[in-house]
Amino acid sequence: MVDIDELKYDERGLIPAVVVDAQSRRVLTLAYMNRDSLRISMEKGLSCFFSRSRQELWLKGETSGNYQHIVSITADCDRDALVLLVEKDGPACHLGTDSCFSYPLWENPERSAFSLEGLYELLEGRKKQRPEGSYTSYLFDKGLDKILKKVGEECTEVIIAGKAEDRAETVYEIADLCYHVMVLMVQMGIKPEEIQKELASRHIIDHKVKQEKMV
Repeated sequence: MVDIDELKYDERGLIPAVVVDAQSRRVLTLAYMNRDSLRISMEKGLSCFFSRSRQELWLKGETSGNYQHIVSITADCDRDALVLLVEKDGPACHLGTDSCFSYPLWENPERSAFSLEGLYELLEGRKKQRPEGSYTSYLFDKGLDKILKKVGEECTEVIIAGKAEDRAETVYEIADLCYHVMVLMVQMGIKPEEIQKELASRHIIDHKVKQEKMV
């Protein structure tokens, strides 16, 4: 384990801290810490930073309720930067978005990777902008009942494909189901990390049922 005094702070006594969501692994924000804020973070298990604009310590979530519960703090090889892995109670950005890094600048079309988080953001955009000719826009225009109907239909399609033991068709129908479920999530304002947290909170134990022997 690295000691707090082994870290290299800048001339102002600060060290940059990259905050990452423990569930989605998405970068949430870049903030700064000094020795005091780092100690408080480690003692409380909550992100505490140093505000360069206000020149004071600030515990993330103290006023908004959007606390960041720290899973781990890791220093880089030069000991002059930190990564905080956190579980957040709400938006990380003061603008109300999940991450401060929500403004794409450039993306290599040949190397862009698909992610559920990216799909969710795309669906959020469709709901706000409602581009003409978009199937997703059509679903949002029709509303909750239509979306729920499509989720039900896709569930049935998954069952039919699975029962037929058609692997390719089952994969196709599960993808359709996932898409429509995510449309439902956007419609209801349910974030992907809420589902991840729910799954992470469950402890599944298989119990072997023993039959008593008849005597």
